[in-house]
Amino acid sequence: MPSQSNLKLVEASEFAEEPVEALSFSEMTSQYTKECVIPDTPWVSKLNLETPRRNVNSLPRYYRLSKRCVDIGGSIFLAVMLAPVWLVVPLLIKLTSGPGPIIYRQTRVGLNNRTESRSRRDRSRSTAGNVAPIDGQRRSSSQDRRQTAGYGKPFTLYKFRTMRNDAEKDGARFAQSNDSRVTKLGKFMRKTRIDEIPQLVNVLRGEMSLVGPRPERPVFVEKLSREIPDYLNRLGLRPGLTGIAQIENGYDNDTESFRRKVAYDLQYLQNCNNRNDLKILLRTIHVVVTGKGAM
Repeated sequence: MPSQSNLKLVEASEFAEEPVEALSFSEMTSQYTKECVIPDTPWVSKLNLETPRRNVNSLPRYYRLSKRCVDIGGSIFLAVMLAPVWLVVPLLIKLTSGPGPIIYRQTRVGLNNRTESRSRRDRSRSTAGNVAPIDGQRRSSSQDRRQTAGYGKPFTLYKFRTMRNDAEKDGARFAQSNDSRVTKLGKFMRKTRIDEIPQLVNVLRGEMSLVGPRPERPVFVEKLSREIPDYLNRLGLRPGLTGIAQIENGYDNDTESFRRKVAYDLQYLQNCNNRNDLKILLRTIHVVVTGKGAM
C-alpha cells in the first residue's frame, strides 16, 4: 500500500501543468479547431510572442492600465452620446413588447483570475457543483468560493429586453435564428446591437471591457466545458462588449460555433494590444451598421 507521502506525489503529478514554453499557439488552438474550420483574420495584427499568453496576468501592465482607462472613458462617452436611446427605447419596449421589465438582468460568468493548474484541480474534484448558483438562493461564502473556483466570477449582465417575458418558462436554451421568442422591436435591437447598450454599466463597474470574449451563462459554461477541451481557458480575459469572435462568428447556437468562438478568443488573447482593440472597435461599427451576424 503506498505511503501517504507517495500519495501526495501522485496527486501533485496528476495536476502538474505542462510548461507554457512547450506549447505554441497552433498547439494551444488545435484542440478547438480540429473539428471545425476557422476562417483567417488577416486584419488582426499578429504579435511575435516568445511565450504564449495564458490569462490577463500575462498581458503587459501598461496595456492593462491603458485598456481600463479606455474602458472608462469610452463607456462614459458612449453613454452620453447615446442618451436619446436611453430615453426612447424603454418607452418603445413598454408600448410594443408586452408586460415585463425594460432592463433584462442575467447572470454571466466573468474573469477567472486564478491559476490554471488550481482551476483544473478544483474542477476535477467537482464537475457538477462548481457553477455559481443561478436560482437566486444565498449560500455560505466559503461554499460560494468553492463552487466558483474553477470558473469565472459571476456577475449580473444588463440588456434591453428583446424577448417575451415568458421566453424561458421551459428553461434556459440558446437563441436560434428567427427565434419566435424575440419581439419585433427585439429583432431590430439585436440587429443594431442596441440591446447591449446597458452593458456600458458593466464596463464602468469593471465587470466587462469594451473588447474581450463574450460572457456566457453559468448553465451553458458548465455544459460547454464538458464538450469542448479546456473551454474555460477563455475566461482568462475580462469579458467584452465586442471582440474578434463577436465580429467574425456572430451569435452562437451550436457546439461548432462555440468551438470557433474559443479559437477566436484565444487568438485575441495572444494578440491583444491597443492597436488591435482599435481595429475591433472600428469593425464593430461596421457590424452595427450592416447588422452582420444578427439573429
